[in-house]
Order: sequence, then C-alpha cells, then structure tokens
Amino acid sequence: MNWKFWKKKDSSKVKKKKSALREWGDAIIFAVIAATLIRTLFIEAYVIPSGSMENSLLIGDYLFVSKVNYGARMPITPVSFPFMHHTTPWGTQAYWGGVKLPYYRLPGLSDIKKGDIVVFNAPIEADSPYFRPVDKRENIIKRCQGTPGDTLSVVDAQVYINGKAAPSPERGKEGYFVETNGQEFNPAILNELKIEIRGNTGNRYEMMMGKESAATLKTYSNVKSIVPAVTLKGTSDPLNPVYPVKYPRYKITPNFPDFKWNVDNYGPIIIPKKGWTVKLDSLTFPVYGRAIEIYENNKVNVVGKDIMINGKKADTYTFKLNYYFMMGDNRHNSEDSRFWGFVPEDHVVGKALFTWMSIDSTATFFDKIRWNRLFRGIH
Repeated sequence: MNWKFWKKKDSSKVKKKKSALREWGDAIIFAVIAATLIRTLFIEAYVIPSGSMENSLLIGDYLFVSKVNYGARMPITPVSFPFMHHTTPWGTQAYWGGVKLPYYRLPGLSDIKKGDIVVFNAPIEADSPYFRPVDKRENIIKRCQGTPGDTLSVVDAQVYINGKAAPSPERGKEGYFVETNGQEFNPAILNELKIEIRGNTGNRYEMMMGKESAATLKTYSNVKSIVPAVTLKGTSDPLNPVYPVKYPRYKITPNFPDFKWNVDNYGPIIIPKKGWTVKLDSLTFPVYGRAIEIYENNKVNVVGKDIMINGKKADTYTFKLNYYFMMGDNRHNSEDSRFWGFVPEDHVVGKALFTWMSIDSTATFFDKIRWNRLFRGIH
C-alpha cells in the first residue's frame, strides 16, 4: 500500500538508465559473490594431483566436494583474491594474514565416518617454509581410517580399529615383490592392469597394484612368484621415518623413544577426541605434543623433565578439538597420517562426492577422456 498517496508524482524526475559498463560491472560482482557463496557453503571442484588414492581415484580425476555433509567451515582467513587458494598465478601470496577469524563450522548432515574419502588442508604446511593459515594450506585427499577416540594400529599392512580389522579399500593398491623367469613384461599389459613398477633388481621387481591385478599377473607364464611387500614388525626405517619420529622436538628424555613403527606395522595409537584428557609422560608427549602446540595453539616447552604448557607445568592435557587418522588407498605410495600424524577437525574441507570429469594426460588425444569415470560416485 502506498502510504504517501496524497503526494503527487514528480513527472520531471526520470530514472537514469545504467551504462553498459555499469551493467557489466554489476553482473560480474553478482557472479563473484554468488560463486564464492556456493564454493564456501555448498560445493567445490577439486582435481586429483597425485597417485596416493589409486586405484580408487586416479590422477586427473575432477571431483565435486560437498561442504554440506560435514558442515561448511567459515573462512578463517577472509581477505584473499576470489577463486584463489594460497598463491596467485603470478606466484605471489593470494591472501592477507592480517585478519584471522576463529574456527566455526555450520551444522552438517553427518559426522566424518570411517571409510569416507575426505578433502582437508595439509597439516604439515603449518611448518616451515610455509607457515600458512589453516584454511590456506594445500588441499589433499585421503580416506578416513580412524575417528576421535579410536585406537588404531596397523599390523602387516592391515588396519585395525579398536582391535577389529578394518575393511580394506576395494580398489586400493598395495606393494608386491614379483619374481620372473627373466622375460620382460609387456608395457601394454602393465598399463591395462594399472601396475606401477617402483624398481627392480635382475628378475625381482617391486610393484604397486590392486589385489585383482596381482591375481591376474600371477597367471602369466613368466611370473614365478608374487608376495606382499610388507616391512617387518618391530623395525623402523631411518630413511623413511613415520610419525612421531619425524618430529623429535617433543621429548622429555635425552633420547627420543624408539617406537619401532613403520608404514606396515604402526601403533597402537589413540586418536584424540574433544574433551579427552591424556596423561603426559615420556611416551605420550612425543605422540601428542605437536597437536597440543601447533593445532591447539599453545606455547609448549620442556624445562628439565617438566612439560610446560603456556608457562605452567602440565602432567595432563585436555583436547579442545576432534582429530582423525587419514590414509591413502595406495598404501605404499601415500604420505598420510602415518608420516605427519593426526588431522584436526578445523582442517576438514568436505566430503568427496563424485567425479564429473577424468583426463589421462599420458594417453593419446582421442583417449584422453576416461569416459567410464564421468559422473561416477566415490566410495
């Protein structure tokens, strides 16, 4: 209703028409705002850059990642160039770290479940030479193996959660030692079976492949034996150290504890849960010190044999965040929680839903698109 009906309209005032430049400007601003809101709150595109998830996901797979499933994380570093993550195309920093907001996540459809394929920010980029804010660390993708409060261990390459064997990825890759009669493999066959050769000495090869490929390869006449490439229990690899040995700063004794863990035999280790209180001693401090200092933003140092947190002696610590243990499906070719530890909840970006495009950069022009992977769900 017009409450000023008694006033006469001034016919002399004519609404000015926007110029073409102004209309284009308004359209671009609207598009940027709309796209930013969609990427922040609902869904975002992602591309697989490495082979750590083969064969579940392949290099060149283009995914849609849902922000709704676990709840959208609000921007922590809000001042940045639109549609850029941490670096501009010309090599400069794409954000300004002068403004940082507290971590907050909208309610989601569900919690992260064991077996989910999750996109999250790389925890190692909290360190030198990056020192990036949480939401500007590189996006990586792995499968969730353990959730807050779980006790996780790996025994002879089999993951156990709370003492029970966890399901292995259906299309994952594992390492095998393959011995032949000297006859070389046909590269076309290796490509068809998605087999990767990591090295060979004479007639003995180290290969990465799925279980089905291993069963098929075993039937070939030039193959004498195939055995899993599993690092022995109770041995550590100084050339390929796993967590927490990679972070020896957190110790209260002159020597860092020798956990004797490796990629195939790891733990047991308890994954921190919000509200869980851990007793800090010579064995637990090396495991949880990094989370306490780096991810929960405390000042941690050791005076003699005393652990000091924010200037006060601490024998226990109660966690403020939930944590997860992530692993790649290509178990012997994945840098994951076995190497850099737990993933805090504030690093989680979203859940991988489906591939909408897949491009094989090594194929010929007419075979570059993997048609059988288009609009395929991710499991």
